[in-house]
Amino acid sequence: MVGQTVNLLLFLAVTGYGLYLFYKTVYHRWLYVKLGQPSDFKEMGKGRWAEFLSQVFGQKKLLKDPKSGMMHIVVFYGFIILQFGALDLIIKGLTGGRHHLPVPGYEVFGLLQEITVFLILAAIAYAGYRRYGEKLARLKKGWKPSIVLYLIFFLMLSVLLSLGMERVWLGLESSGYAPISSGIAAVFQGVSTNAAHALFMVFWWAHLLILLSFLVYVPQSKHFHIITAPVNIWFRRKEPVGRLRKLDLENEEAESFGVGKIEDFTQKQMMDFYACVECGRCTNVCPASNTGKVLSPMHLITKLRDHLQEKGAAVTGKTPWVPEFVFAGGSSAHAFDTSSAHEVEWNLDGITDIRPTLAWQKHTWVEQRKKPEELELIGDVMTEDEIWACTTCRNCEDQCPVGNEHVDKIVDLRRHLVLMQGSMPHEGQRALQNIERQSNPWGLNRNDRAKWTGEVEGVQVPTVKENPDFEYLFFVGSMGSYDLRSRKISRAFARLLNESGVSFAILGNEEKNSGDTPRRMGNEMLFQQLAMENIATFQRYGVRKIVTACPHTFNTFKNEYPEFGLEGVEVYHHTQLLDRLIKEGKLNPKHEVKERITYHDSCYLGRYNNVYDEPRNVLRAIPGVELAEMERSRENGMCCGAGGGMMWMEEKSGKRVNLARTEQALAVNPTVISSACPYCLTMVEDGTKMKEVEESVKARDIAEILEQSVFGDRPLRSDNRIELEVTT
Repeated sequence: MVGQTVNLLLFLAVTGYGLYLFYKTVYHRWLYVKLGQPSDFKEMGKGRWAEFLSQVFGQKKLLKDPKSGMMHIVVFYGFIILQFGALDLIIKGLTGGRHHLPVPGYEVFGLLQEITVFLILAAIAYAGYRRYGEKLARLKKGWKPSIVLYLIFFLMLSVLLSLGMERVWLGLESSGYAPISSGIAAVFQGVSTNAAHALFMVFWWAHLLILLSFLVYVPQSKHFHIITAPVNIWFRRKEPVGRLRKLDLENEEAESFGVGKIEDFTQKQMMDFYACVECGRCTNVCPASNTGKVLSPMHLITKLRDHLQEKGAAVTGKTPWVPEFVFAGGSSAHAFDTSSAHEVEWNLDGITDIRPTLAWQKHTWVEQRKKPEELELIGDVMTEDEIWACTTCRNCEDQCPVGNEHVDKIVDLRRHLVLMQGSMPHEGQRALQNIERQSNPWGLNRNDRAKWTGEVEGVQVPTVKENPDFEYLFFVGSMGSYDLRSRKISRAFARLLNESGVSFAILGNEEKNSGDTPRRMGNEMLFQQLAMENIATFQRYGVRKIVTACPHTFNTFKNEYPEFGLEGVEVYHHTQLLDRLIKEGKLNPKHEVKERITYHDSCYLGRYNNVYDEPRNVLRAIPGVELAEMERSRENGMCCGAGGGMMWMEEKSGKRVNLARTEQALAVNPTVISSACPYCLTMVEDGTKMKEVEESVKARDIAEILEQSVFGDRPLRSDNRIELEVTT
């Protein structure tokens, strides 16, 4: 009896101390998060249940990688089930085996516990194999990333050994409801009752200490996501994905714009730092990382997290490491191990490779001699090369299982560089200056914007003044107005609109740049100016429906302009309208187009706006077309490399993104690579020229292919471009 009392007191003391350390660790990190700009968590948390349940309990995002997703589901639900087993074990240890958890069907409960332990051990073994057998480059190696595997293994082992010793100690017979513990008991059958009791208590205490160690370790490691990921998913954005935060440029009290120091991030953005599980899925799909650029989305998050932690500790005086004598000096920023940089990634096609990026991150992520509060966020923590390598494609965010957002952070860093430091790559600066002066990136005469309309044979393209009763405003965009290749898309779409009987008009020379490029490149001031001017023009002409062939313009008008006053206007991408016109019988694709076509998903059409089926519906409606899907398509389609202002900047390191994407398209042996974006079309066409296959594989917009089928145009192969000759 005295022994039980001592055991109880020790249990209370040790458990209380463990819970205190856990609270202290979490509290200190919350103090760091509070250094950020306030977020309205109360408003952000409204109406979240459906998506929250599907992502947290349905593990929807994790199952994008089915094998690791199933492994995680086993561990996730296994730990939930085993919490009841842990409680049962604690009751047995504190009552000398006289009581257990009062649940109906206790034997079945015991069987469930043993099956769960076995499944978790199998899942952990597979996790180890993924890391050290398959040697996935995106997964870190070494003792630190793997310590949780050891903790879980020994935690499960202590459960089984405790249950086995319990059977010997209490003289319980073998049972089919306890197959594993019965087997362990059989091995120790010759042990005396007292010895079995002593061994039970040894394993019982081992289980408790490992459990509490795990509890204290979790918030000081990447496994903090166990707590923060559900919170992060609950408070995820409910406005359109990828919408950037509006800057109040008229705020006279603002000391700076964008993010120039870690405290400039919002508290919600800082929550992302602690939700990161370092799984590397984001880096694995990033077009920059895939082609050897220095940007790695995973390292973006972890480097910002570590800097927040170090600076937060300096500012608040609260150490991040609890207890400090165990974890002191444990910043993961300076213990990063990328031995995986020398190993093989799952993608063995030779097209993409993340290992050079991981190697660069390893060799540049070193101990800083400056104090944390003296470090420059842009320069010491994040380099400008990393910041300008992003194409804003959102593939990282789509893959992230914990709801992290990377693009908004990069754009906020760009905003500070552009608005406060006047720093950006020279080519990008020239493009923005041209947009500011002539409303197009080339600096061509703004009065030549409607020149392309004279090239549409036999079709009048009216302006809003010539057709004031128009139904659709065809917003052509800078590419469709000035770029010689993209003009063909504009002409094809105008012909199709005219054929369908849709009443449409263009703004002509009154049209301005949509502002997507300035905004993604960080020039919020220029974007807001263009947005207000465009909205005023739309209102002046009573615009109610807009259609555009540019996904970037489509996204900007649909998802970002409403925040600046665009109301009551429906915005369509040209593939959406073409799909509808075909279904309504207003367009009849009757002529065969005998081509094997693979479709490249535009990031701003797909991941930003979930438009995947409409372009494919148009292609399927065309007789003779054989549609071949690339390995990376739809939600996981790789970027062409033009987004985020990269269309106007030179890639100075690694492989060209458009070349890698073109090679992925060529892998399915198409005769035509189709797209629904003038940027994508330009990048893919350049890619076919780099591969010297432009004569056998053509790059064409959906509207051009449909035009050929509707009008029976015969493509002529000349000057490496598709010229159309109307057959009579």
